Amino acid sequence: MGRGRSALLILLGLMMCGVAWGAAQDERPRLRLARVSSPPRLDDYRQGARPAGSVCVSDFRQREPGDGTPVSLETTACLSYDRHHLYVVFICKDDPAKVRARLSRREAIFEDDLVGVILDTFHDRRRAYLFLVNPLGIQADGITGEGQEDDYSFDTLWYSEGRLTEDGFIVWMAIPFRSLRFPATRTQTWGIALARGIPRLNEQAFWPYITRRVAGFLQQLATLEGLEDISPGRNWQFIPYGTFAAARFLDLSSAGAPAWRREVEGRGGMDAKFVLRDAFTLDLTVNPDFSQVESDDPQVTINQRFEVFFPEKRPFFLENAGFFQTLENLFFSRRIVDPQFGARMTGKVGRWAVGALAMDDRAPGRLVPPSDPAHGRRAAIGVLRVQREFAEQSSLGVLFTRRSFRAQSNSVLALDTLLRFGRHWTLTGQIMRSFTQRDGARSSGPAYSLDLSYSGRRFFYSGEYVDRSPRFQSQLGFIRRVDVRQTEHFVRYRWFREGRRLQSFGPNVFALANWDRRGRLQDWVINGGFQWQFAGPTAASFRRSESFELFRDIGFRKHETLFNVETAWLRWLSIGGEFRFGTGINFYPPPGMSPFSATTRNAELSLTLRPTSQLRVSQVYLYSRLGTSRASAHPSGEPTALRSSGEQVSIFNNHLLRTKVTYQFTRELSLRAILDYAAVLPNPALVRAEREKRIAVDILLTYLVNPWTALYVGYTDRWENLGLDPTSPEGIRRIGAPTQSVGRQVFVKFSYLFRF
Repeated sequence: MGRGRSALLILLGLMMCGVAWGAAQDERPRLRLARVSSPPRLDDYRQGARPAGSVCVSDFRQREPGDGTPVSLETTACLSYDRHHLYVVFICKDDPAKVRARLSRREAIFEDDLVGVILDTFHDRRRAYLFLVNPLGIQADGITGEGQEDDYSFDTLWYSEGRLTEDGFIVWMAIPFRSLRFPATRTQTWGIALARGIPRLNEQAFWPYITRRVAGFLQQLATLEGLEDISPGRNWQFIPYGTFAAARFLDLSSAGAPAWRREVEGRGGMDAKFVLRDAFTLDLTVNPDFSQVESDDPQVTINQRFEVFFPEKRPFFLENAGFFQTLENLFFSRRIVDPQFGARMTGKVGRWAVGALAMDDRAPGRLVPPSDPAHGRRAAIGVLRVQREFAEQSSLGVLFTRRSFRAQSNSVLALDTLLRFGRHWTLTGQIMRSFTQRDGARSSGPAYSLDLSYSGRRFFYSGEYVDRSPRFQSQLGFIRRVDVRQTEHFVRYRWFREGRRLQSFGPNVFALANWDRRGRLQDWVINGGFQWQFAGPTAASFRRSESFELFRDIGFRKHETLFNVETAWLRWLSIGGEFRFGTGINFYPPPGMSPFSATTRNAELSLTLRPTSQLRVSQVYLYSRLGTSRASAHPSGEPTALRSSGEQVSIFNNHLLRTKVTYQFTRELSLRAILDYAAVLPNPALVRAEREKRIAVDILLTYLVNPWTALYVGYTDRWENLGLDPTSPEGIRRIGAPTQSVGRQVFVKFSYLFRF
């Protein structure tokens, strides 16, 4: 009885905190705009004039590194609007020799000085637009949502200019109302924040004052008033595209010996977008443009027990992806490989948010042989997401996904919620069940996920519990592991030193434990670390980890030590380095040998040079090594000579090297070249892997007027250490150097935006 009364008192206390915080939000600053007859001009502000009708604010305050401290460099933002656009002009004081401003591609500005505006057009403190600009007028845009990471895959059409001045820089922004979604009412009330970022000081400043002492960002926005008689109007977009590619490649899958093939392919399609009732967006696609002009970043994939995650890069899936995002990743769009038709509806009315997607996938029917009845058939894919918001930044949602191919199908139904308690606590939960049918057999399995977090300026805590049945399957999701009951906790504390070179520092602790559904311990991890944050920006961290992992009924004790340093102290140079060493597991020993403990060495080095405003040279090197350990007891399957010698022997070495050079001729025109080198150097007596060496060249000329009007001309070539060998059963053999070209392609891609 006493415990129940205590729990009730705690719940009532949290609810009262939420009511008090909600009342406090009604006292947010208010900004009333005036309508102007002509748009402001950048040159007017350069000459010190303030056009009539503009409303200016200058009380910017830091969020980092000083919470509430006035911005270190004078900043003023002036706002106005007319029938078609919202205008924002930033006047930023600084030493122009210290301003970080580069001529770069759209979205590649996050190492520069930045200014921006955040617009919550539905004034619901759930989701907002981000519009960011560097001092030369280069744009980045995105969507920010509570409980989600910022999504910079969002693109829309807007305008910006920027100029360096004798005492800093000025940025002009014009955001068309037809590029936004907002309620169809005569008078608009929005949430708004204005931002400035100064990277060399590691500083983020906002108007109004936005603090880290409160969990959540959007609930702290100011209120924007005075927008009257505006409308997105009719917004129809048609984006036809065409591609042409000529390729020569070594076909290793052909019947008999490997054969050289040549292909010349032309492809065309159309994406269309319709805005319905000012709030819903309908996207249709025929033969969608899913060609990927940007290659995946290098990642270590050898000796990985679970699937490695490669993020989505295809434009159709990136837009409005946040509508389908939940606590568990139940919709991973890279599972859809080769669609021909697709439709997506996303939008919001009142407190309801809806997302729906329907698409086919030709890939499954192409993977089976021509003799199979499923050859040429398509998989049918559907996703539905509905979310209802209530109270102060809380929500309840449902997600349904389904994939079917012939007699096989997989469906997942999930219910999720996000609850905000007061200024600091957030609770997120999800209940799921999958339904799978394969060759007449049916199976079903549940899964559960719960996350509780506390966010403050100095103290942060996150605790998570995950429970997945062995029969839970999500064929459209990214779920690395099932048959788990796992709990993990992370705690961080920071001390702040305002006005000092060392800005903050503090410890952190992470702990994890995982059991299967039979109660057998599978993993535990505990690590402690320490972090330092300096101006520059420069950061350093240290971490020590102890862990246990059960693999193939063998228990392994592991440990790891990590050091990490990153700095961009010089505006023309950025350097990052990480080194990890300890013990791990050889997951893939050769036949006849059991998995065994091994020493690990992992390193990552990144370097970016910007010798001029237009030239960027990036270098990334990843190194991974697994070796035998003197201290570890070797399994009985290991060769006797190795066990008795006690010598440390390499199991494999993995090298990944990427050099990327980009030159930006103008805001629209750029040339990019990538050189990749990858090598897997195994010891075949100790690991099941082939000796592989690869070199790849990727050259791309881009003329990008806006995210949809663009011309790409590209060339790719790839070499491997393969040699043709008619005496080999496979027709090929591994040689020493990667001198054999196995795939070469030249392509041209063009798309154009028609907007009505």
